[in-house]
Amino acid sequence: MLVGRRPCWRQLQASFFRLLCLIPTGFPVRSVDMQRATDNITIRQGDTAVIRCYVDDKVSKVAWLNRSNIIFAGEDKWSLDPRVDLVNKGQLEYSLRIQKVDVYDEGSYTCSIQTKQQSKTSNVHLIVQVPANIYKVSEDITVNEGSNVTLSCLANGRPDPSITWRLLNPSADSLEGEEYLDISGIMRNQAGRYECKASNDVATPDVKYVNVVVNYPPAIKNAKSSETQVGRVGVLRCETVAVPKPEFEWYRDDKRLSNAQGISIQIVGTTTVLMISNVTEEDYGNYTCVATNKLGIQNASLFLYRPGTGRDLNGATCLSQSLWLLLASITCLLFKC
Repeated sequence: MLVGRRPCWRQLQASFFRLLCLIPTGFPVRSVDMQRATDNITIRQGDTAVIRCYVDDKVSKVAWLNRSNIIFAGEDKWSLDPRVDLVNKGQLEYSLRIQKVDVYDEGSYTCSIQTKQQSKTSNVHLIVQVPANIYKVSEDITVNEGSNVTLSCLANGRPDPSITWRLLNPSADSLEGEEYLDISGIMRNQAGRYECKASNDVATPDVKYVNVVVNYPPAIKNAKSSETQVGRVGVLRCETVAVPKPEFEWYRDDKRLSNAQGISIQIVGTTTVLMISNVTEEDYGNYTCVATNKLGIQNASLFLYRPGTGRDLNGATCLSQSLWLLLASITCLLFKC
């Protein structure tokens, strides 16, 4: 809202036309080429608005008003706002210019004209649009698989923006949700970078991101045994998927193995490798890889065997703790232990 100086007589605020009678007659005489009776001008926040008013030589007095506040009376500026001035192109234009428009400038503006015969007004309603702005979004989070998750994305703008969500990996498909995105029983394949976009067609949409990490227990996806001749290097490999990354242990029967002479244990990400240099007859047999994180444990049996014994290289048995317990229970029932 543009606030003008208080006129000398309070009656000026109550009547546009009584105001016009007080404007000095030295102002160039013009008449109005009226715009539509009421017009709307839509402008983006921060831009410059020019509200047009055209006159000709039949006008005696002219003024600009915003609601009940006087902005200009003739060439005399009553407003204290430095962003406001007149646009005079020749003798035919008496337009109002507002620079760096803001939301409080929105409202009705009146170009009031006094001719010898009558008084006329041209009314324009200024509409200020504001680009969409996301002012609050969920922080990055880490949750356990199966948890219920709610992501929030709050935005403002004029007009009110629409909000959409996408999970950017792998397909970037749109998700059902607006200010709040609810995910029931989140799964590991729903982890990733979530995009919140707020748009109202005023400017480029505002975009924010939320990273979601989903923890889940280890699962051994590949346990590779080794067919190795005596004197060669035997390599047993155990590959897992898990979040967070698991810790690994290797066992030979019930004995835990460690880096020692002839044995090397390597861990890279979610994969571990047991290397046995200069294999002997005593090295052949069953080995167990154990993967553990805070959500669970899983193990797999692998074999180092001499060539020609017929074992399948990929025939390692992968069993979780719960499956071991199940097998033990069945065995106990069969032998009535």
